Amino acid sequence: MSRSRARQIRPLFTLYLPVMPFVLFALFPLYFMLITSFKKNAELYDPSSIPFLIQRGVTFGHYQLLSNETLFWSWFVNSLIVSVAATVISVVIGILAAYPLARMRFLGGDSFGMAIFITYLVPPSLLFLPLSTVVNRLGLSDSLWSLVVTYPTFLVPFCTWLLMGYFRTVPKEIEECAMLDGCGRLQTLLRILLPVAVPGVICAALFAFTLSWNEFLYALVFVSPAELKTMTVGVFSELIRGDIYYWGGLMAGACIGSLPIVVAYVFFLDYYVSGLTAGAVK
Repeated sequence: MSRSRARQIRPLFTLYLPVMPFVLFALFPLYFMLITSFKKNAELYDPSSIPFLIQRGVTFGHYQLLSNETLFWSWFVNSLIVSVAATVISVVIGILAAYPLARMRFLGGDSFGMAIFITYLVPPSLLFLPLSTVVNRLGLSDSLWSLVVTYPTFLVPFCTWLLMGYFRTVPKEIEECAMLDGCGRLQTLLRILLPVAVPGVICAALFAFTLSWNEFLYALVFVSPAELKTMTVGVFSELIRGDIYYWGGLMAGACIGSLPIVVAYVFFLDYYVSGLTAGAVK
């Protein structure tokens, strides 16, 4: 075998084959979710059928169930509104908090940065009780605004911590040059640092959007009307009735609910990887 031929084949054994088991392991839940959403009920609840294959034909009945017999698309829109609004608010506040913590030296700055990270680690199950009191006093109960207000409580610390790491990778010299030309701190942040830090900002926004989109506990506690529920709560409450699980509808809802996350990561994958690795290396 020639040396050039061996060089072409080598990645197959050193890269692709070793990675293949991990790829299959990661994709298997998506595959199982997809085929379950297209199975007929007769096959779905037959113990003798093979759970990993479709043997009795494909059906779109579970997707029709979601569209015709539930408020699924209202829940979908509610989740989209809440996630986008909470992400924008959290990223803006995170930028304004991360910049001084990463660039300016002041008494207690390092401790404050560590406190922000520790705040992110507090379980939401411990926070929803005091937050419910805040929501009630603000008069936001049973509205989407209750989620827009409460989601930043766990998104802002995470965005701040992530952006702090990325801002520190940007050379200080470009900011110093801007200040010599007469720019203030805010102008330097908006005109100089943010255009350079776009990968880090997009990375933080993707994480924030994903966390908001998948959040369940706050959406369950703070919103009661069926038409205002988010998708995670609506699908759970309507398709699990006592000990009866509508697995086909649940998996169909999960497939549709995965699409915004998949689309976001596909379009911004390069920014996501560069933003995450740059912050992690620093």
